[in-house]
Amino acid sequence: MQIARQQHLRRVRQLLREFPVVALLGARQVGKSTLARQLVASRRGPTTWFDLENPADLARLADPGLELRPLRGLVVLDEIHRLPDVFPLLRVLADRPRTPARFLVLGSASPDLLRQTSETLAGRVAFHELAGFGLREVGDLERLWLRGGFPLSYLARSAPASRRWLDSFVRTFLERDVPAFGNLIPAATLRRFWTMLAHWHGQLWNGAEFGRAFGVAHTTVRHYLDLLTSVFVVRQLQPWYENTGKRQVRSPKIYIGDSGVLHALLGLTTREQIVSHPKVGASWEGFIVQQIIHLLAARPAQCFHWSTHSGAQLDLLVIAGNRRYGFEVKRTEAPRRTPSMHSAVETLGLDRLDVVHAGPDRYALAPHIRALPAAQLVRELRPLRD
Repeated sequence: MQIARQQHLRRVRQLLREFPVVALLGARQVGKSTLARQLVASRRGPTTWFDLENPADLARLADPGLELRPLRGLVVLDEIHRLPDVFPLLRVLADRPRTPARFLVLGSASPDLLRQTSETLAGRVAFHELAGFGLREVGDLERLWLRGGFPLSYLARSAPASRRWLDSFVRTFLERDVPAFGNLIPAATLRRFWTMLAHWHGQLWNGAEFGRAFGVAHTTVRHYLDLLTSVFVVRQLQPWYENTGKRQVRSPKIYIGDSGVLHALLGLTTREQIVSHPKVGASWEGFIVQQIIHLLAARPAQCFHWSTHSGAQLDLLVIAGNRRYGFEVKRTEAPRRTPSMHSAVETLGLDRLDVVHAGPDRYALAPHIRALPAAQLVRELRPLRD
């Protein structure tokens, strides 16, 4: 079964019209190659595809200029991190008159990790991040939360089959994929760290505590955190702070990037195990935050959490131009207004605060504050415009 991801297809097509190089980035196994093949199948003109995990294709690019310079149309370079020396050449090819070829590069690392991309191709490359399945693509909210958005996990025939795939993903990711980026951290150490992060999911980062647990400096565990963030398996939601007269928290909030991976790291398979686990509320919060960000098509630089030392907090603050939208996530059927919600609206000047919950009803809680069922997110949220 293949699910068309039309919103992503439209966006990548648009970027290819505007930029000579487009980088489609996302975690391993999230569907980048599938999306690229859907794009190729829907377009006219010549296409050349290089899979850089295929030794034959990698050998063809031993002298990349000789192979790439004559090509016309669309050129796809899959797993671009395996050929980092190609970026300076792509700059030369991108600057040719009339742009005879456009390049779609697929990668499993952020632009920060692929530094040569952002530095060498500045002004010539556009980035598009592909996450797992979202609510606009699949309609089963509960299944998406329990299994996560990786296609082979979500589409598995059973919950145990989904769990087996997730366990294999975690093992392969640590033992093969992460070392491909030049990382020298032992897989066992990184797995222990990733598992500890799963138990920390939805909390503020505390480098000192993680450092003590691992017997290393806080800068070392921060390096572990940034590495997992850069390969799209962890989300750091940065803090928002401004001069409000309140003492505000300045640590990022940490989420495992995919709810299915979170449940696998916690050792959970069935719905009964998940809903009875102490982290069920945090799991639901991270899942809904992820879905909101994707439905709004919000960039990382637009997304924050906010909290004060006196206890006021906001799970997600999204800023688009001069407008501010707040989101609180509650795994309950009938959320009630709280002093923290009023504090967030007044202090941050929110245009609207949505309290996203697991129940069926939408209703007003106070001026500018409404209770919004998670099942209605697709209907209510549209991509942002700055």
